[in-house]
Amino acid sequence: MNSIPNASRSGPRPGPAVALGLVILCIEGYALFILGAVGPSLLAHPDWEVTKSTLGLLGGLTALGMLIGSIVAGWAGDVFGRRLPMTVSLAWLSVSMLLSATAGDLTLFAATRLLTGVGIGALFPLVIAYVSDAATPARHSLHVGTATTGLAIGGIITAVAGRTLLPGWDFRALFLFGIVPLLLVPVVYRIVPAMPQEQQLAPASLTDEPGPNTPARNSHKSQLRQLLGPMYRRSTLLFWAATFSGLVIVYGASTWLPALMVEAGYGLGTSLDFSIAFNIGAVVGTVGAALIADRGALKTATMVGFGLAAVAMIILSTPQPRVLLLLASAVAGFGALGTHALVNIYIAHSHPATLRGTALGFSLGVGRVGAIAGPSYVAAVTVLVSSSSAGFYAFVVPAVLGAVLIGLQRTPRRPTTATPASTRSEAPLTP
Repeated sequence: MNSIPNASRSGPRPGPAVALGLVILCIEGYALFILGAVGPSLLAHPDWEVTKSTLGLLGGLTALGMLIGSIVAGWAGDVFGRRLPMTVSLAWLSVSMLLSATAGDLTLFAATRLLTGVGIGALFPLVIAYVSDAATPARHSLHVGTATTGLAIGGIITAVAGRTLLPGWDFRALFLFGIVPLLLVPVVYRIVPAMPQEQQLAPASLTDEPGPNTPARNSHKSQLRQLLGPMYRRSTLLFWAATFSGLVIVYGASTWLPALMVEAGYGLGTSLDFSIAFNIGAVVGTVGAALIADRGALKTATMVGFGLAAVAMIILSTPQPRVLLLLASAVAGFGALGTHALVNIYIAHSHPATLRGTALGFSLGVGRVGAIAGPSYVAAVTVLVSSSSAGFYAFVVPAVLGAVLIGLQRTPRRPTTATPASTRSEAPLTP
């Protein structure tokens, strides 16, 4: 899309938007990775009779909730603006986590993880769309990528909390952190605009729909029809499949990494050290890859990320010096969380603001099938294959598949009409 060099820069500024997005996704990362951190404690619970299959089911329920939240919130963000759905999602996540902290049995705990998943799934497309709305063209990948590192930072906080408090404390105490998203609600309501300016001004020429000048955001069916229409169909289907592959890795690893390390012979504290390295690698790798992507190599960076995930998991499956295993964990963190961030940056950068939330929401929603399948898939592999390396090899297939799918991607050619508001967030993308 062509931009207007001297257009005014109204609307949200990149700095505050990135900072707020990072904090919200940090909370989301904590809510996501906490299941992996407490996994060994759940398996050792004297009364709940948790098995590996049960742990996979809990991860699958979380992902099922995320599927629902992603689709509904992504669409709502394009129709009602980012502010209202974001505040509702934060409040929902807070209440759900506090319910997990008070769960008295496994059934109730499982129900709270389903509800928590709805909140997690809703926040991610809303935050990515909001930060992308505010991002400057030359630093689009860096701005969005920096915000998405909040997921990994939240994972680091979770691992540190687990290493410090478990197994001495009741694992449910870690869910009391759920009070924090509720405190952010008034901040979001004050900072996030009710409706991105590009959504207000978008003419009919920004869509492939014939008819009068009616913004695409007025119709859910119109938005989905555009994503599956001639202009976006190929990229939409490839993005959905790549997101599926990426989320098999992300949510399989978030649920199973500590337990796999324990099964491989490491203690709980040591396994959580690997989780910390995993998330540090995601933070550093995502920022570095985003800097490269802003130089026109987003497609290449994403493919390399998937490839590194496969290599890292193979190394983790073998006896190696501790330093090398920690380094491999860091690379795996980038290959999982960092690559997932790059896929979403690619999606955000490939669609106008009138479709961005819906494109992200549906891609994440369809991809959540991978998140649902991921923990159960790894659980099934570890049950069916007696080798302690089996769980690590289970991640190699989706990693290779993700690299192939991104390699087949072609950036859709968007219309050349632009509005002043769009010049801030839209820029040509060179894979």
